[in-house]
Amino acid sequence: MTDEELTALTQQISMENFQKVFKHRASFNQRLRTTGGRYVLSTGNIEVNPKSMNNYGHQEIIDIINHELCHYHLHLEGKGYKHKDREFQELLKQVEGTMYCSSLEQYRIKQKKRYQYACESCCISFKRTRQLDTQKYVCAACRGRLKKI
Repeated sequence: MTDEELTALTQQISMENFQKVFKHRASFNQRLRTTGGRYVLSTGNIEVNPKSMNNYGHQEIIDIINHELCHYHLHLEGKGYKHKDREFQELLKQVEGTMYCSSLEQYRIKQKKRYQYACESCCISFKRTRQLDTQKYVCAACRGRLKKI
């Protein structure tokens, strides 16, 4: 699917579900990692994660567009367009949209790798996301040697 086809699909969904015209662009954005799509406030455009289309299919793209169109139309009307706003939640229910996309749920399940270290002198232990060079760094409390657990 190209960006032009995505824009045409967005215009069609906007007319069917919201009875309003979508006047901006919709495009795929390869850099989106943790979300299925986003509505850009400054430009009015909608960006969609292409991995959602590849991994979950056409229906997932429709759900993402519905969600982003809720943000779009409410923002242009000057109403509450954020997730926490009642107007957004009500409009999302009316169009039978979803709050989260499938790819985001998979991202939440994924755990980051953690490294655990302990001081040989005072036995304080701590966790780090990044790996430490135990020859270079020492314990901040007692200046003792660190060991990887």
